[in-house]
Amino acid sequence: MNLLVAALIVLIVTTLAVATMLLVRRGAPRGSYFADGDRAAGVFGVLATGFAVLVGFVVFLAFESFDTSRSGAETEAQVVSQQFETAQFMPVRVRKALSGELVCYGREVVHSEWPAMGRGKLGDLANPWSVAMFRTMQTVEPKSASEQAAYSKWFDQRSDRESARSDRAHGAEGVIPTPLWIVLFISALALFAFMLLFADSDEAAFVQGAMIAAVAVVTTSTLLLLWFLDNPYHSGVGGLRPTAMVRTLDRLDAIAPLVGGFGPLPCHANGAVRADPQ
Repeated sequence: MNLLVAALIVLIVTTLAVATMLLVRRGAPRGSYFADGDRAAGVFGVLATGFAVLVGFVVFLAFESFDTSRSGAETEAQVVSQQFETAQFMPVRVRKALSGELVCYGREVVHSEWPAMGRGKLGDLANPWSVAMFRTMQTVEPKSASEQAAYSKWFDQRSDRESARSDRAHGAEGVIPTPLWIVLFISALALFAFMLLFADSDEAAFVQGAMIAAVAVVTTSTLLLLWFLDNPYHSGVGGLRPTAMVRTLDRLDAIAPLVGGFGPLPCHANGAVRADPQ
């Protein structure tokens, strides 16, 4: 959801709320529908406070998930770069294979996994190049001290990478459950409905419209903010992008000539398996 769509939603909801208030105001008694305005204001305060407390809790939950996804994506990219360095200390016959598979892993993240997360459909699928690297490592028999150290370090880094990937995918399906969304919308509608009872035919139409417009803008904007935080991989402004992994791939491209190159890459530019590596 981009800013234009969000602004349009806020504008439509606010317009409908103001139009409804002005319509109700036509038949409203002088002084509003309440005989005791102070008591009504107290009830409205309770409703607004309850909604604010609920929203505050949900915002905290959603932001924590958003930040976890962002941090996971950055850590994953960093670990991929570290594993590339570790691969250079492996036995010569597997160095280029592991290096190429790491590049393909990054490409798969950028071009396949990221769009899938935007659709909320990544699920529990493993990155195929993670499996390919595991199979390559099964053929490794380290002999020298440096090879043995790199072999051990690789699996530590693999665990870190998979943990970071899990954090990245954590927010792809959203953390706010449907019942909570239902409660939030019901609470927002209750606030609007209660505001209509403050309709006063003796008060200026502008004041009446401004009252409910303020409630509509704040409530609608808050719900949109929750949607934004609950869908971190959307394509709109502020959505998470695979910037860290793209930066890592560029760095690997720059480093590769210094360590003898990748060799024949087993994947296309989008990370898909290549039938004839080149």
